[in-house]
Amino acid sequence: MSSHPPSTPPPANQPAHEAAQRRDWPAYFDRMRGKPPRDTLLGALDAFPETDPSNTPLALDLGCGDGRDTSELLARGWRVWAQDASDDGLRRLRARPECAAAERDGRLTIAHAAFEDLQLPAGATLVNASFSLPFCPPAHFPALWAKIDAAIPPGGRFCGQLFGDRDAWAILEDRTHLARSQALARFDQYVLERFIEEDRPSSQQSEAHKHWHLFHIIARKRPQTEQGPA
Repeated sequence: MSSHPPSTPPPANQPAHEAAQRRDWPAYFDRMRGKPPRDTLLGALDAFPETDPSNTPLALDLGCGDGRDTSELLARGWRVWAQDASDDGLRRLRARPECAAAERDGRLTIAHAAFEDLQLPAGATLVNASFSLPFCPPAHFPALWAKIDAAIPPGGRFCGQLFGDRDAWAILEDRTHLARSQALARFDQYVLERFIEEDRPSSQQSEAHKHWHLFHIIARKRPQTEQGPA
């Protein structure tokens, strides 16, 4: 997530997605406080065997924000490399006792970086990107995706969201929005374990007006011995 400040003070009761539209991450984290881990992360974690304490797997949490997914990964016995561009998000992450303890004992590494400058560590089994990758500027998205794909070994997984081209935010030039075919093309070497497309208007009054178009994805990279379509 980028850390650009809002241009004008937001209303105190703005919905979380309006704060995200403005890249007002402190307000966004305030609205999302106490929310559980994302469903795509939980689904991906459940697809892996139980972690072996003698061989702790590594997950990359991209756009980790205040740590709602990072905390779940740590609780499940994973090591985590967590990245975000928001100073406020990383401050809140470090304020979580489980994250502070994990950083001290080496189970958690925190990277303050923008997507444009990202260098991913090797050896990850899972890349989690919950509602974060679309905030990468379009000019940098192909390079970012190439790094993510290279970081996932055969048998490893990606989970997260991509934004569709019919989303109301598609007019914003600093966001990456993909047609369905473009989203699917990112996973031609993967088995799609979940690919749910949302294309709908706001369904709750509290959401204010927005048209949503997004893809919820869990994908396992195929070993070379596996053949057939995703």
